[in-house]
Amino acid sequence: MNRSQAATGPLQVTVLVFPGVRLLDVTGPIEVFSSANDFGGRYRVRVVSSDGLEVTTASGTRLGVDMSVDRATGTSDVLVVPGGPEWDRLIKDDALLDQVRALHARSRRTASICTGAFLLAAAGLLDGRRATTHWRNARELALRFPAVTVDPDAIFVRDGTVVTSAGVSAGIDLSLALVEEHFGGEVARSVAKDMVVFMQRPGGQSQFSARARTPHTRQDALRRVLDAVAQDPGADHTLSAMARRASLSARHVTRLFCDEVGVSPARYVEQVRLEAAQALLESGDDPQAAIARRTGFGSPESLRRAFVRHLGVTPGAYRAGFRTTGAAHPAG
Repeated sequence: MNRSQAATGPLQVTVLVFPGVRLLDVTGPIEVFSSANDFGGRYRVRVVSSDGLEVTTASGTRLGVDMSVDRATGTSDVLVVPGGPEWDRLIKDDALLDQVRALHARSRRTASICTGAFLLAAAGLLDGRRATTHWRNARELALRFPAVTVDPDAIFVRDGTVVTSAGVSAGIDLSLALVEEHFGGEVARSVAKDMVVFMQRPGGQSQFSARARTPHTRQDALRRVLDAVAQDPGADHTLSAMARRASLSARHVTRLFCDEVGVSPARYVEQVRLEAAQALLESGDDPQAAIARRTGFGSPESLRRAFVRHLGVTPGAYRAGFRTTGAAHPAG
């Protein structure tokens, strides 16, 4: 599909929803396609459910729909199949899987969001294909569906007419790539700027937040240390400084990190500093030397080594990730 084809009329996007669907899996892509209409795109979005009735999402929010699956006639340019936390129940729902197959057969492109990949796999639509899903569920997808080649680190994977994306917000990345494919980079760039998101996130799912994945701890001393690192990544966070802050021995602090956080103190500090540097690269034009100082890396070379080691890209390439979705260079 290209821009000349898209110019003949609005592109039809069909989003399938069901009880227990994850809300952002649905609203993220809808927001991208709807916003694209403000910048030269032409999409018509419809939300369908099995019986045409509203559904209650995993968060408890009720979600209205436009019609039932059997009334969603005609060809869809994009079918969006979101996921949900109870994917293991959903893949046993034969009626739902039949609806996925039927909608797929009438669609030029089928896209899954997060654990929606399990629905596509259970429906037999990923057999012999490469695919991805949320990093936490990638191993399970590979074990349950050995006919699928699972890429656990990709943000999204395109294989023929099927596109699968990683966890939750990666559906926005996938949708932006489709907008660029349909209407060009300038439209997709405008949508990304309007939504204040990446055009293309470099690296893979290994970028997920160090602070977000840190488990809650009942250890007040460790909590103080973790909060101090998060609040000022550029401060002195050597092991001895952490030990003083926690009023514990360095050995005890190291043991707490390994037991409660799952990484060493030094590794955690570097992850948080990397995250802070990512945010600064995304949001402004500060020189890399200034970003290195502010985030505790000290020098541009130390900053570069950390980016290459953890993300596989340089800081400059990371910053450039806002400029394109990478639609011209499909993942995989």
